[in-house]
Amino acid sequence: MIEAETLTLIYPPLLVLAAALLVVVLPRIAGFTAGALSLAAVLAISVAVPEGSHLTGTFLGFEVAPFYVDEFSQFIGMGLGFLGVCSVIYAYSSEASRVLVAFALVYVASALGAAFAGDWLVLVFMWELMALTSTLVVWHYGGDAVRAGYRYAIFHGTGGVIVLFAVVAHYVEVGSFLYADHTGIAGGLPTMLAILGIGVNVGFVGLHTWLPDTYPRPHIAASVFLSVFTTKTSAFILYRAFPVEGDGHLYLAYMGGLMSVYGASFALLQHDMRALLSYHIQAQLGYIVAGIGIGSAIASAGALGHLFNNILFKSLLFMAVGVVIYRTGEEDLYELGGLWREMPLTAVAFGLGALSITAIPGFNGYISKGMVFDAADPGYYGAPEYQALYWLLFLGAIGTLLSFIKLGYYVFFHGESDISVPDAKPGQTVAMFGLGGACLLFGVWWQGFADLLPLVEESTHVFEYPGGESELHPYSLSHLETAGILVAISAVTFAVVRKPLSKLDISDPATIVFPAGYYLGRWSMLATTELYAAVDRAVVGFVKRCYWLGDNPVLAVDAAARRLPMVDVEDRRPADGGRPSTIHLRTSIGTTVLLITVLLTIVLWLLVN
Repeated sequence: MIEAETLTLIYPPLLVLAAALLVVVLPRIAGFTAGALSLAAVLAISVAVPEGSHLTGTFLGFEVAPFYVDEFSQFIGMGLGFLGVCSVIYAYSSEASRVLVAFALVYVASALGAAFAGDWLVLVFMWELMALTSTLVVWHYGGDAVRAGYRYAIFHGTGGVIVLFAVVAHYVEVGSFLYADHTGIAGGLPTMLAILGIGVNVGFVGLHTWLPDTYPRPHIAASVFLSVFTTKTSAFILYRAFPVEGDGHLYLAYMGGLMSVYGASFALLQHDMRALLSYHIQAQLGYIVAGIGIGSAIASAGALGHLFNNILFKSLLFMAVGVVIYRTGEEDLYELGGLWREMPLTAVAFGLGALSITAIPGFNGYISKGMVFDAADPGYYGAPEYQALYWLLFLGAIGTLLSFIKLGYYVFFHGESDISVPDAKPGQTVAMFGLGGACLLFGVWWQGFADLLPLVEESTHVFEYPGGESELHPYSLSHLETAGILVAISAVTFAVVRKPLSKLDISDPATIVFPAGYYLGRWSMLATTELYAAVDRAVVGFVKRCYWLGDNPVLAVDAAARRLPMVDVEDRRPADGGRPSTIHLRTSIGTTVLLITVLLTIVLWLLVN
């Protein structure tokens, strides 16, 4: 029996990283088993390690805490660990290659490293590693995924650099990287940079286009991994940067409201099934961002709860849609129909995910989304300034219901299926129903879910809000009435807009960043290279002239004298023939950058010491 104190010494990312290596070298079933067991161990560690446990050390002279366990990281670790086990089982059954799963496990390890980090320095390292490894997961599939992967890498590379600047500015302000030494990110410049950098990974409106561009393109098993680890880990880091505060962050809250409406609206217009789900990553993250922005205890608890629930139902939906694509080869939802007869298990699994994400009573999304609604509603615990936010979230909920009514209708129920295909494979079925069972469990047994939630008292389910204290009552009559109104409005609206909706094909205007980014990058590259060439020509010419002057001083004096008026200079022949320079002066841009980097490093070292 391993004691809890011993588990503290086991660093979860290293377990998963070791499993990634085993996946490559062991026979397929043994390697995938090792991967699943490593993530089961992460789940066990998240449950068993006592709150407050940590590992500390120094890096480059700075104090760091690579493994930091509190009620928040425990909660997220449980979700990521459980989802990881199901994802590996699904990948094995979906014929994902060993190399793909190895990349995916390294990606998972970096996400876990970010989630369990206890300081901003370790976080930045894991953040960048997460961007790199997730890009490899996308690229592995080849084809269209390669170009999308480059765009994905540019987005996340840029966001990572901004996060790095935020962390450096934070250190300048507070003198420490440790979370424990300061509550959240420092105000002022660090706050502005953190919002922008983390906003890329979280999918703020205008910074979200990598989501629907990337996630529909790789292997179906890769989409399952990608749909969770970057965005959900980043949303958790957003909470680390902006924890519970009395006044909240109004701009963050309203960005969350806009995300919920924007994501749901463009999801409703999609033909590609995985693109629809990708827009709903943004929409559901909107509720999480709104809760973090409101900043009260119930809002933050609801945000973290919805993050946990998203880990479950979003991956389940990608799995169910992935099985449909795996069996039919079709990505367009309008080209399908009637599949519930051919694939009843997949249809049920999809139903569990759809009922969860749309916050139907009895499912986990209803509990957590309801808490965010309550936090924004002035009639419950929200302040008057969040009245408009409440209606934005309400519109986002209608859009979510419409999207999944549409997706389920056209894929599983509309018309008769003109193809005969088998249902999900055993591993796919186990993974889907494992996640679906958890969605149902935490919706029905909401007390158990509430006991896991940070910021909510265990057993009594009491939480604080600006006006005092209260208890969770998710199945009160008023909450059930609100859910019923949402369902009724959505069902009627779908019946009205179904036919015209199927004819709409409107592109996301934010995708203008792709051609704009291409031309900006091209012009920047040309400007840089032409400037480099001009400077290079000038410097090389100057050095050559200096060399010639040093090698031929007499000829130089003669040449200068010939330019003077009234001076008669006798012709001379150089003793050595005036040989040209043999110095090799040109080098590549890469070598030049390397030399400059080495020179700057030496200068910085001299300055520091």
